[in-house]
Amino acid sequence: MKLGSQLVVVALIAAVAVPVSARFVPGSHPWLDRVGLLGPLSAAGLVPAPVEDTGRSGPGGPGSRAGGEVPVIALPVETRAMQDLLSVIGSAEGAQAADLAFGVTGRIAEISVAPGDRVEAGTVIARLDAATAQLSVDRARLVLEDAQRTVDRLAQLTQSGAASTLQRQEAELALRTADLELKTAERTLADHQLLAPIPGFVGLIEPQPGSLVTSSTTITRIEDRSTLILDFRVPERLAPLIRVGDRLDAMAVSLPGSTVEGRVISVDNRVDEASRTLRVRASIGNPEDRFRAGMAFRIDLGFTGADYPAVDPLSIQWGSEGAYVWVVREGKATRLPVSLMQRNADFVLVEGDFAPGDLVVTEGVNLLRPGSAVTVTPPRS
Repeated sequence: MKLGSQLVVVALIAAVAVPVSARFVPGSHPWLDRVGLLGPLSAAGLVPAPVEDTGRSGPGGPGSRAGGEVPVIALPVETRAMQDLLSVIGSAEGAQAADLAFGVTGRIAEISVAPGDRVEAGTVIARLDAATAQLSVDRARLVLEDAQRTVDRLAQLTQSGAASTLQRQEAELALRTADLELKTAERTLADHQLLAPIPGFVGLIEPQPGSLVTSSTTITRIEDRSTLILDFRVPERLAPLIRVGDRLDAMAVSLPGSTVEGRVISVDNRVDEASRTLRVRASIGNPEDRFRAGMAFRIDLGFTGADYPAVDPLSIQWGSEGAYVWVVREGKATRLPVSLMQRNADFVLVEGDFAPGDLVVTEGVNLLRPGSAVTVTPPRS
């Protein structure tokens, strides 16, 4: 019972809406004609009869010019390349970075820099207590000097026959051994001083003077952020398109409006099987030091695809079989089915069977029928 009442209400609404739209919305006439309602409504007087040809109208419908030609505005078909814009999120890191640790175990005697300082390569970061290491160097130097004197003395004795050649060879071996021990002691002493291997900014320093550290204790991290490296991933469908040197725009997520230009510097040699993405790295400049390593960036990349016909968005019409446009061929209107490939604010890229010289109708489409004679008027400025 309830369903029957609903059907009655729907039928009443349709009985009122169809005649009203037929009388006051001329654009509905083609649809009513296709479903077979235009004739009965015209016979019943609900649809105004077409005006006879008086020089102001014709078979093309109201507003047609004499001779039955429908005035339309039509434009030539342009060809444009499809632009595929990809937006992804990536992370930044410094162009160079190094975690610093002493090469030996010892107790920190001095820290020469503060977190945030800008340092050059070779700057002393910290020193360990090196008293014992200095004693080892002094001892090794004394041994080397003694070995050198022994070699010099045996060289003179060998010439006079008082020393054998074997004694001289043993002395020379001891000299070389002492030299190596001195170099080893000097290297150990140098390891008590921590130097910056690259230019950059000093990070946080956890150990303090007096702390006992080993070769596995990280003292600080130095990062060069004059140039940042962005690490991100793109879908595998773009793997054949992305190239080293491609331009991109990057904007820090936390700093809206901070868009900078960058370039792709490296592309991985394989697609990740788990995520079906390709890893890509790009570089951006940071001359004003606005950005920090670890920041998240939105990265926009544009890819140029194949060429397609470009038409005005107003020309796209829809029917029961999909999208279509009206084209003017030899002064006649032709309905041409199209597939929409990409929609933009100013134009739509479509795929269809266009012929050379086709003009696509942008205004006057409601008056057209297949085969209608048309008059193309210039677009309004």
